[in-house]
Amino acid sequence: MRLLSCKFLGRVVNSSLPQQFNLRSFTKTVPAMVKVGDSLPSVDLFEDSPANKINTGDLVNGKKVIIFGVPGAFTPGCSKTHLPGYVSSADELKSKQGVDEIVCVSVNDPFVMSAWGKEHGAAGKVRLLADPAGGFTKALDVTIDLPPLGGVRSKRYSLVVENGKVTELNVEPDGTGLSCSLANNIGKK
Repeated sequence: MRLLSCKFLGRVVNSSLPQQFNLRSFTKTVPAMVKVGDSLPSVDLFEDSPANKINTGDLVNGKKVIIFGVPGAFTPGCSKTHLPGYVSSADELKSKQGVDEIVCVSVNDPFVMSAWGKEHGAAGKVRLLADPAGGFTKALDVTIDLPPLGGVRSKRYSLVVENGKVTELNVEPDGTGLSCSLANNIGKK
């Protein structure tokens, strides 16, 4: 017999197991939020339609790219402040900070993201990419549960990626606020 000792509900429990019993260890990897110095995860996003896949690894290869995430297209903070700030600052960010592309990502479908971009005159300034199943958002570990918006969404964040590596990261402390992730804060760290 083998003596097995483990903690259960804060108490140590001892149990005897037959010698032939094979103990296996099961572990779960806990995701960790992306951080400066990490490689950007390579995940497929969608632009304009489900037929137009954009791989994030290919998107940032050899470029300086700003990616900002929003909880949802057409939501008040995203539509009144976050997206318009990047659209109006796009030329300056590209010329003064050497940014090649600016990308907005949201857990939405590509048709919604496309319509939202058209409404805000984002063409040529900010690319709007859909993360319909939240794969990219989960890979960055910036999910937030917002039941009124349909459940799992993205925290509000901005990051700068240079040749595939995250060089700046700004995640709103409460996940939804409008402060550190705004366009006018890029490059201030």
